[in-house]
Amino acid sequence: MLTPAQAQSLSFSQAWSTVLQQDEGLAAEQAGVDRAKQLREAAKAMYLPKVDLGASYTHLDKPVELDMLDLNPIANHPEFGQILGPVMQALQIGASDFVTPLTKQNVVTSSVKMLWPLFVGGRIDAAQDIRQAQVLEAQEQLVLKQQASFESLSQTYFGVVLAAQVVQTKQEIEQGLAHHLDHARKLEAQGQIAKVERLSAQSAYDRARIDTQKYRRSLEIAELALARMLKLKGAEPGNPLFINAKMPPMDALVQETLTVHPGLKLLAAKKQQAQGLIKLEKGKYAPELFLFGNYNLYEDDSITSSLTPDWLVGVGVSMPLVSRDGRSDTVQAAKSAELQVNLLQAKTREDLELLVEKTWREAAQGMEEYQALDSTQQLAQENVSLRDKAFAQGLSTSLDVVDARNQLAGVKTQRAAAAYQYVVSLARLLALSGQMNSFNQYQYAQATEVRS
Repeated sequence: MLTPAQAQSLSFSQAWSTVLQQDEGLAAEQAGVDRAKQLREAAKAMYLPKVDLGASYTHLDKPVELDMLDLNPIANHPEFGQILGPVMQALQIGASDFVTPLTKQNVVTSSVKMLWPLFVGGRIDAAQDIRQAQVLEAQEQLVLKQQASFESLSQTYFGVVLAAQVVQTKQEIEQGLAHHLDHARKLEAQGQIAKVERLSAQSAYDRARIDTQKYRRSLEIAELALARMLKLKGAEPGNPLFINAKMPPMDALVQETLTVHPGLKLLAAKKQQAQGLIKLEKGKYAPELFLFGNYNLYEDDSITSSLTPDWLVGVGVSMPLVSRDGRSDTVQAAKSAELQVNLLQAKTREDLELLVEKTWREAAQGMEEYQALDSTQQLAQENVSLRDKAFAQGLSTSLDVVDARNQLAGVKTQRAAAAYQYVVSLARLLALSGQMNSFNQYQYAQATEVRS
């Protein structure tokens, strides 16, 4: 257990603010949200044209050539060769003189190519919808993590408070039994009680010391868990347990939970993704319309290059006839995914409704138990006072005194545990219904502090 110098007292709201700032799990979920948003922005680029800069070097086994004689069908007639042969000899012209090179043996080209999809069956819009739904899913995952962290903090924070109250109760019992033992020793010295009574008081005191030490260790473990959660050494709760008779109405909590719970919104985002996937898969049946273009940046010095235009643009269309990606089956798979989400939504609504009602009754039970045990605690305190007086007068045994003090300790511990159940259940109810910020209202307004 921490010393006053080491302890740093924090209210529950301060502790929750610390968790929001320091928890790695929440930071990881936030990073997931950022990633989904970045992917959504990246998907917008699908509306833009694709522009590539390309270059090529090609080595041919021989240059591409054109024989001019091949262009005239008469030149292939045997009689034409008999007539043309003497003429070519007279003019000193060879057959190679009729061959014109169209390209070089090494061909180098460089160009900019553009492809711009104009219509792809709605697949780009479907991809945008899916990315947006993924952002919503990531955001709801973050809210779910926040709710879980809020519940975990309430259990840990007020668990330390409960453990501290139990230790305080055990210390009071130990001090009371120490006083009882001192009294028994004096009465034994005066011969008013037997040795066995003093030994009984001694045994009860020793057991109380051991019990107190055991619960101190439990308190130290609880404080360590809180310090680790807050990443703050020496963190100590500044708020006690409390009971607020003004319970939030169960029906209103159920309706609010079914309206705002992130689990349901997460499933709604998954349903949007499934619907977008159906639209995307159906789009594969549609023709694609695209704009294309090319601009030559560099070309070698050849007839073919000089005949090739420097740029070109055009519009193309592509219609898929036979596909290998199983379009019909993927559409059915997407529809099955949508049906699965619909069933999960119905099941989750039922589970949430049951959870809210169960948690509300647990909170009400804790409050009722705490209030009902008030008279029992008063009776136990009065019984301790009477047993102490009776023991001093020799009308009661040491065992009666010990039993009375243990009964008082048990009632105090039971009431503190009931208050803890109320607080933790209330925190869960408010988390489920998205009303975590209203926890302070129940903690301070018309609330009864629970102390030892």
